[in-house]
Amino acid sequence: MNVLALRGDFPAGQAHSGGEFAHADELTGFLKKEFPRLCIGAAGYPEKHIQAESLDSDIAALRSKQDSGAEFIMTQLCYNVSAFAEYLERIRKAGVTIPVVAGIMPAFAYEQTIKMTLFNGCSIPAELAALLGKHRDDPDGLGAAGIEYTARLMRRFVEAGADGLHVYSMNKWKKVSAVMEVFALT
Repeated sequence: MNVLALRGDFPAGQAHSGGEFAHADELTGFLKKEFPRLCIGAAGYPEKHIQAESLDSDIAALRSKQDSGAEFIMTQLCYNVSAFAEYLERIRKAGVTIPVVAGIMPAFAYEQTIKMTLFNGCSIPAELAALLGKHRDDPDGLGAAGIEYTARLMRRFVEAGADGLHVYSMNKWKKVSAVMEVFALT
């Protein structure tokens, strides 16, 4: 059984979790000790966690998650394949050896794509910005173009070295099914 061990977002107006674990590596260590048969995943941030001081400190936190028992990494959504490839190189140099699953949120809706990238601190590459700009007032056009864009993006993540893909479906299963059909053909 797989479990993704996340610290989670802080409650509104708080600067800490309010729980027993201040950091995800503590939760990972607890789960590994108490439930050794679980396969534990950890979150990774190719463009740095929004609250991290630096990418180096974020990678050190990732290494600590691995050392506490994490067996795979699932990244936060990322559209920047170059940043992902550089991230893989940097974490490997830092001794992180576990598989990395790339998190991809399909670009089906203008507002949702902008909101999620801002909330998570990830960049919007020029190709995606152009797509969003072209279809800002055309939700159906963006939905169709987003299917093609996401399938190409998934292929690029695989080529960049992702060990797997996690598609954030956001309750858009029909469109995600269409993405998977296009991806399977590429």
